[in-house]
Amino acid sequence: MNSIATPKFRCFDPSRNHFISSRNNNNTTMDGSNNNNDSKSEVKIVKGDAGYVLEDVPHLSDYIPQLPTYSNPLQNNPAYSVVKQYFVNTDDTVAQKIVVHKSSPRGTHFRRAGPRQKVYFESDEVHACIVTCGGLCPGLNTVIREIVCGLYHMYGVNKVLGIEGGYRGFYARNTVPLTPKVVNDIHKRGGTILGTSRGGHDTSKIVDSIQDRGINHVYIIGGDGTQKGASVIYEEIRRRGLKVAVAGVPKTIDNDIPVIDRSFGFDTAVEEAQRAINAAHVEAERFIAMYATLASRDVDCCLIPESPFYLEGPGGLFEFMERRLKENGHMVIVIAEGAGQELLSESIKSMDQQDASGNKLLQDVGLWISQRIRDHFTRRHKMVINLKYIDPTYMIRAIPSNASDNVYCTLLAQSAVHGAMAGYTGFTVGPVNGRHAYIPFPCITEKQNKVVITDRMWARLLSSTNQPSFLSAKDVQEEKKEEELPTQLLDGENGSTQGEEDNTSTQLANL
Repeated sequence: MNSIATPKFRCFDPSRNHFISSRNNNNTTMDGSNNNNDSKSEVKIVKGDAGYVLEDVPHLSDYIPQLPTYSNPLQNNPAYSVVKQYFVNTDDTVAQKIVVHKSSPRGTHFRRAGPRQKVYFESDEVHACIVTCGGLCPGLNTVIREIVCGLYHMYGVNKVLGIEGGYRGFYARNTVPLTPKVVNDIHKRGGTILGTSRGGHDTSKIVDSIQDRGINHVYIIGGDGTQKGASVIYEEIRRRGLKVAVAGVPKTIDNDIPVIDRSFGFDTAVEEAQRAINAAHVEAERFIAMYATLASRDVDCCLIPESPFYLEGPGGLFEFMERRLKENGHMVIVIAEGAGQELLSESIKSMDQQDASGNKLLQDVGLWISQRIRDHFTRRHKMVINLKYIDPTYMIRAIPSNASDNVYCTLLAQSAVHGAMAGYTGFTVGPVNGRHAYIPFPCITEKQNKVVITDRMWARLLSSTNQPSFLSAKDVQEEKKEEELPTQLLDGENGSTQGEEDNTSTQLANL
């Protein structure tokens, strides 16, 4: 069998044609020029033996011919003098899937992240900028710090600008010079020193600003909406033929960015969410909700958008609550962001509205369902319940990152710097099966990760909480017709209190 290095990646030789395969039907030509300003990014596909496929990232040499290269200054860096091998092999790739059968094809790979022997920028030529967009997330300041320190200490770059206020900051001309001294302690703070915002993405104005300022490294930190914006910015930069590297660092506490193992801030958010759950138990975003529930072991029920539930009737949430309250006298319910939105559709008219980033505007189902619970137990069963609603949203988002996320943010930032210096562009950096890789924008912007309720992880949660996997009302009616018990997931109990009065406690944590 041929070795993994068999395919030679042509992006290193501008004199050769490139194998470019589009994921979208648009008007992009083989030389990378664009006949449609609204077209989406492409993925360069390199195929090898035994089903090997490399989904490669763009390179500046793809559209700028005869670019000069320079020796990587890391080889003279004292910090790297102890490293046995300075540079990543140019043919190194990372497999997207590692669980395969002996007859499986080699599958999809991504280019491995890390420093290269040759770079496409001289140190004093680099003028970099950093921008943070979207919602707050633990670790933003750590990524900013490590990009600045990586550029300064590894590559001798001393011109780095911080763009204030998200994408709008590019054309509002709000900037702050960033040096290692300025960013020295910012990883100890929550939030982002640059500020952030949603929306404000005027591509032409942003690229005009980049061009006017002489910026040639753009580091964009944000979630899936931000990365879509970064992809459009890259396309416009490429259309203008600018020698500008665009690198994305994926950020979201929801951990819903595909391909990569996890996004930074997720570990910290789960840890902090667990504290909120523990506090709710003492007092009596969907992946966060699921993992925090598994971590705390104090949760009686976890509700996520991927697993629809209903309130009234056999097999509904209220019936389960009645049973659990009767057994234990208290319960903790965790509600993930976006859960139960369909239950609000009739009473709230903004179901189809979007925020400034184009994301669906989610309503606060926690407050709504809290009132429904109170009404139900007061009206139907005359049970006195002590219900407290805890919303830990900003407690989760605005805290500094923990030790695990700090290390992870450092690796992400340094990988992004290595990639940009090596001339790669139009990519997001992230770990794939434990190895950091450069991932083309389209691969992470085409869809979002969601909890798979047929997966083992969701089964583990159901086993941990001993909650039912709520059937829909339609399913219940169908089961009634088939003369099957509608509450089979509740061990056949209907949870009726038969009008008895009880003093119970319910805690809701809305994640």
